[in-house]
Amino acid sequence: MSERADYPNGVPCWIAAVEPDPPRAAEFYTQLFGWETTELMPPGYPAHYLMCSLRGRKVAAIVSDDGAPAPPQPLWATHISVADADKTITRIEQASGSLIGPPLTSHAGGRMAVVADPDGIGFCLWQPGEHHGAQLVNEPGVWAMSSLHTPDLETSRRFYGAVFGWQPEPFGHTTLFRLPGYVGGEPGQPVPRDVVAVMTPTSNGVPPHWNVNFWVADTDATAAKAAQHGGSVLLAPFDTPGFRNAVLADPQGAAFSISQLLNM
Repeated sequence: MSERADYPNGVPCWIAAVEPDPPRAAEFYTQLFGWETTELMPPGYPAHYLMCSLRGRKVAAIVSDDGAPAPPQPLWATHISVADADKTITRIEQASGSLIGPPLTSHAGGRMAVVADPDGIGFCLWQPGEHHGAQLVNEPGVWAMSSLHTPDLETSRRFYGAVFGWQPEPFGHTTLFRLPGYVGGEPGQPVPRDVVAVMTPTSNGVPPHWNVNFWVADTDATAAKAAQHGGSVLLAPFDTPGFRNAVLADPQGAAFSISQLLNM
């Protein structure tokens, strides 16, 4: 399932880095992951929307934070596919979530809204138009999955279940969010293929957030390469069952994690 054409309702489908200097961020990620970037904004427009691709397939976006209805710090935003953004916003508000920014038409070809769960953790809704989401996932150099880091596991279980139909399942120290009927991931992976996200409690002073995780062929080499190109290693490479991981930040401070899948 590395190549995808669309995503069912309620499945995370897209990621975008919100940065003060998108061209600088693009230089970093092209060096780190081998991406190509294309500017979608008209010439002379003050903001930026850079589409990132690998082997000709869309994998992410890098956008300007000018006027963004979100925290000003650089970050990676996770987008969840929805059939109807307005109806989903209503469900979010009924479940004690909130609307941060009204729906708008994206330069990527779709309708997007910035929302937050009851603990104020922001994410995006994506109502597809021409663009449905990442066309390449679950292979080295591209997005694998997003994880929710929250201090309030029970509220999150209720909220994401009510809004998207996600079903929580304990998995060691984490919680898997499963969406019955969905088939994603890769055969033989360590978690069921209907898992759409992972939830873990916050710790060590890390603020609540949605984290974006990329697969890599070699975690240690990628962490070293990030540092060589102006990024930071926030958490040095470490092992968990089935994976070797690290937490990095790009030169402007947008944090993300990387994972090397072991013994697949």
